[in-house]
Amino acid sequence: MSGPLELKSAPTRAAIVDRARGWLGTPYVHQASAKGAGTDCLGLIRGVWRELYGSEPELPPPYGPDWNERAFAKGARAEPLLEAARRNLVERAIEACAPGDVLIFRVVRDGPAKHCGIVTAPDRFIHAYAGRAVLESWLSRWWTERTAGVFAFPEAE
Repeated sequence: MSGPLELKSAPTRAAIVDRARGWLGTPYVHQASAKGAGTDCLGLIRGVWRELYGSEPELPPPYGPDWNERAFAKGARAEPLLEAARRNLVERAIEACAPGDVLIFRVVRDGPAKHCGIVTAPDRFIHAYAGRAVLESWLSRWWTERTAGVFAFPEAE
């Protein structure tokens, strides 16, 4: 579903964090994006996007839990999650990371980027955690060392 951005109004960073917190407790369901019913980490970002803009800029293709890890290990360096973020969000320097930004992580240091969440404070972020639910976590050294990209929602103030 591609098309022009349906911006309701320029989202504030506080509104982005508030929308993300509205997803807390949503059960983890792979490839889902339904607040209260089920979501994965990408579904959380998609759901917050819908709440801010009205519709998604594109729908993701089907993806498995391994997100192309086998192909990545064999030398294919495609990064579908980072590529989609670069198409639809505004890339920022890691030093400029602020509440409301989207973080993308490499769960395995030398593996593909395959996890994401939304920053809520300098040391916290919200993400959908496999086997659990959407939760707010400490942005520990483990996560910061695996950050593959920082992105802002379009026109976020």
